[in-house]
Amino acid sequence: MFQSFLNIILAILIFGALILIHELGHFLFARLFKVGINEFSIGMGPKIFSRRSKKSSIAYSIRALPIGGYVSMEGEDESSDNENAFCNKKIWQRFIITAAGPLMNIVLGFLCTVILVSSTGYLTTTTVHSFYEEATSSTQEGLLPGDTITKVGGVYVFTGNDMYYEIMHQGNKPIDITVERDGKTVVLEDVVFPTVKDEGTGIVFGRVDFFPTAEQLSFGGVIKHSFFRSVSTIKMIYDSIFDLFTGRFGISAVSGPVQITQTIGQAASTGFINVLYLIVVITINLGVFNLLPFPALDGGRIIFLLIELIIGRPINKKFESYVNLAGIMILFLIMILVTFKDVFSLIM
Repeated sequence: MFQSFLNIILAILIFGALILIHELGHFLFARLFKVGINEFSIGMGPKIFSRRSKKSSIAYSIRALPIGGYVSMEGEDESSDNENAFCNKKIWQRFIITAAGPLMNIVLGFLCTVILVSSTGYLTTTTVHSFYEEATSSTQEGLLPGDTITKVGGVYVFTGNDMYYEIMHQGNKPIDITVERDGKTVVLEDVVFPTVKDEGTGIVFGRVDFFPTAEQLSFGGVIKHSFFRSVSTIKMIYDSIFDLFTGRFGISAVSGPVQITQTIGQAASTGFINVLYLIVVITINLGVFNLLPFPALDGGRIIFLLIELIIGRPINKKFESYVNLAGIMILFLIMILVTFKDVFSLIM
């Protein structure tokens, strides 16, 4: 019971910090462009703590539910004659303010990934060193030691992490592998990798059956691997959304706050690096999810800005507010359903 309580506290701290970073992105750029700000809030629901700055008149608040946060800007959801209102700023300024929150989460993910990559002690390449056993699947399809893999399916790979992910994601069926061999490009068609089935979700993944070569850490190497690992994480999130809608992943593969809290607790029991990896996944997930073109999300607000840019006039604020309200209601409903699913899976 005490351990579960600690896991909840740790999860709240992590979510709170990531939400703070997200809202700080909106806040800092709003301040940079001199937008009037009414409130900077971490969390949703009833106020636990609130203090208004005498200098700026901004109310800084902490609210009861650690499931979100917001920066309330003058003229964000209503018309205003104030020249410093959000709605009266130039479109490119509003675009930057809106996108700054998700981008701050993605940048944080990259910085944490730099720590992760640096902690490994070496960098994994896409060059095959040796195979797990003599008669592995991929070597029977023509893959040889010394081959440098450049594409898995139709996706270019630049680091060992990219390669591992693409083989895992695409390797549930035969895939084409493009390699550099003796200075020539060779395409190996319909390579079959071993597969593994996740017992909890029933999802089948490909499995790498060879050891890649490694190289020593260097500043340039760490930055390169961190960048492509972050890009791979972003792609993993979009792939997961696509797979969810196409039916490869079921609802059982979707995790809500309850399941994430449990996973954070499991990671904490195994060490800081595993917690840091989860933070990378969660913060990049938060950034990518908020950029989706869905009402109430930052991506939905960006769509309204693009429409305004195309038609040459602002969208009716009342209409935009109704659309965003509908989006919030749908998101809350999804969150409630996923939470019930997580709780039900824990007690079964």
